[in-house]
Amino acid sequence: MASFRECAAGRHRYAEEWKARTGGKVLGYFDTYFPEELAYAAGVLPVRILAEHEPDILSDKWIYASCYPAKDMINQFLKGRYDYLDGLITSEGYCQWMFHAYEVITNNKPELFSHYMFFPDYTEASSAKIALHSELEVLKGRIEQWTGKGITDEALDNAIEVYNTNRRLLRKIYELRRADRPAILGAEAMQVMLASQIMDKAEMNPLLAQYIEELEDRAPYEDRIRLMLVGSETHDTRLEELVESLGGNVVVDELDNGTSYCWNEVIPQKDRLLAIALRYLGRPHNPIKDCNWLRRPQHIFELFEDFTVDGVLVVKQIYCAPHGTDNYAVWKILRERNVPFHFFERDGSIPVDETGLRLEAFMNMLRPGLTRLAGWHTPLSI
Repeated sequence: MASFRECAAGRHRYAEEWKARTGGKVLGYFDTYFPEELAYAAGVLPVRILAEHEPDILSDKWIYASCYPAKDMINQFLKGRYDYLDGLITSEGYCQWMFHAYEVITNNKPELFSHYMFFPDYTEASSAKIALHSELEVLKGRIEQWTGKGITDEALDNAIEVYNTNRRLLRKIYELRRADRPAILGAEAMQVMLASQIMDKAEMNPLLAQYIEELEDRAPYEDRIRLMLVGSETHDTRLEELVESLGGNVVVDELDNGTSYCWNEVIPQKDRLLAIALRYLGRPHNPIKDCNWLRRPQHIFELFEDFTVDGVLVVKQIYCAPHGTDNYAVWKILRERNVPFHFFERDGSIPVDETGLRLEAFMNMLRPGLTRLAGWHTPLSI
């Protein structure tokens, strides 16, 4: 766990050391719809761009009021935090704020290799796999041109296996969290998830396997209120830590960089690019990619039942229009099925006193004998 904790806290240092050690290129990406296998097959380390919590003195010049992650990412790049990156890529898998951040950064850092990848909005349309397959062919060619290295079928097979193994191990950690008294708390699990989006998967997998063996022998924690985290992606573990300080535990999440990052695998087939395309089209989707079918609310409820959750935290980043638009459908299914939930917005930091008071009140309502009352939910106003 020390390796994962150190990587999550010192994400820039890990990538810089990897680059110095291997001589390879490092490619930054914004969202988990980016097919990392293609970059990895070319010997490139994909690193997720994550927000920090530091004074922002630069981004206002380039972008008007928006979600804090987008502004903070711009701030970090302009301060030189990501100077070790050789390239930056964005895919149409996320919101316009991230695309604006991509434009600002690449305009200020023209030396970076950059690429915009289209990702179909209607993921289950008959033409989606054809469109994405075509996009992956273009991306493969761009990466080969950039690195001067051909991406062979053997290299793709190896990348697929490395990434599938990583997903399998991460899901095992989630499975261990289903126990009545798990031996791991939500903040620790999220640190592992964040590290997985930074580390070289081939280096991480043996450490993950060893870590899981240690978890299986670890003494369980005492009984805690079991919560589920739903909503905008997270970039740190502050909320989970606040929940734990109040006697709760986030046992599962439905986040782009949580369960959705590892919930399904690439099914190998002769056409490697098609196999990769089908994996990303078939993953649990965020509100932008689920807008036509609205299967996300049912997926949330299934996770709620599978992990024996007491209550749900629906947490939205301020200015996050996709989740703001989708919340009506999430609230609807939770109300209809008598699931206790609490909604609030967050920005670059969490007001600990206010948020802690609200969480404590919500969790007190979930004590034994008070859960799942018919038609019960917390007020939606904030």
